[in-house]
Amino acid sequence: MFNIIQKTIKTGIVTARYPDEAAKISENFRGRPAFDFEKWKDARPAAEVCPTGAISLRDKSDSRRVTVDYGLCVFCGLCADASSDQAVQITREFELATMDRHKLVLTAEYALNADGTHQQLREVQFQSGHTDTDVETLGRKARENIHKLLRRSLAIREVDAGSCNGCELEIVALNNPIHDIERFGIQFVASPRHADMLLVTGPVSRNMELALLKTYRAMADPKVVVAVGACGISGGIFGANYASLGGVDKVLPVDVYVPGCPPRPQALLHGILLAVGCLAQRLDSDTAVNQKA
Repeated sequence: MFNIIQKTIKTGIVTARYPDEAAKISENFRGRPAFDFEKWKDARPAAEVCPTGAISLRDKSDSRRVTVDYGLCVFCGLCADASSDQAVQITREFELATMDRHKLVLTAEYALNADGTHQQLREVQFQSGHTDTDVETLGRKARENIHKLLRRSLAIREVDAGSCNGCELEIVALNNPIHDIERFGIQFVASPRHADMLLVTGPVSRNMELALLKTYRAMADPKVVVAVGACGISGGIFGANYASLGGVDKVLPVDVYVPGCPPRPQALLHGILLAVGCLAQRLDSDTAVNQKA
C-alpha cells in the first residue's frame, strides 16, 4: 500500500485538461480528410478506392457532382494516397460532432473534359469541415448545465448495437485517469432507467434492433441519443444489408453524430458535451411548458 501511495505522489496528475486546453495529438493520427476542390483534377481515383463510398460521383453529360460524406468516412487515408494532384490531404482534425447529419456532407459540381477529368469547378457547398462550436465554452457550459439541471450528475447508458468493438475501446478510455469523464459529473450506468443519455455504437444489427428500442423506451424523458462512429451514423464499412440496418437514426431519433472509425476519446467527449447542451435546452423547454400549464 505504501508503495502504491508513493508511486501515485511521484506520478502526479495525469488527467488531460481537454477541452480547456487543446488535445495533444500524435503526428501520425489520421483525422478528417480535407479537400481542395479548386485543385482537384479528378475525383475518380479517390472514389474508386474509398471502402465505404464516402466519396461518390454522379456524371451527367459534361458535368460531375462529387459528394463527400464524413458520416461514412473511416479516415483510412486511401483517398489522399490515390489523389496524385495532392488535392486531398489528411488532417489531424477530429472535432466533427454535429447535431445536423447534413452538415457532414460536402458537394462540388464540376465541368468535365472529354477524358473525364475536371475542367472547372462550378459550385461547391461547404456544409462541414470545422466545428462551429467553441470546445472550451462547450465544456464550461456542460459543467454548468450538469450541476444546475441534473443535480451534479449526467448518466449515460452505452449500447453496442453490433460494432467491431473499436468504438467501445475508446469509450472505455473515457473512464481512465487520462480522460476522466467523471470530472464533468458524467458517469456510465448499467440501467437505462437511470440514464439521461443513450450512447450507441455499431450499424444496428437486426438482432439488436429490438434491444435498442427497448433500452430507449425504458429511459425517462427528456433524453438524448448520440450515434458514435461511422457505423453508428451510416452503417460504415458494414452498410445496410441483410444483417444490419445502416445506422442508429434508422431506428431512433439521433441528437448528435460523432464521426470517426473509431472516434478518439476527445472526439467522443466533444460529442457528449454537445449532447449535454441539447439536453439542457430540452429540460428548459419542458420547464417553460410546465410553468405555463
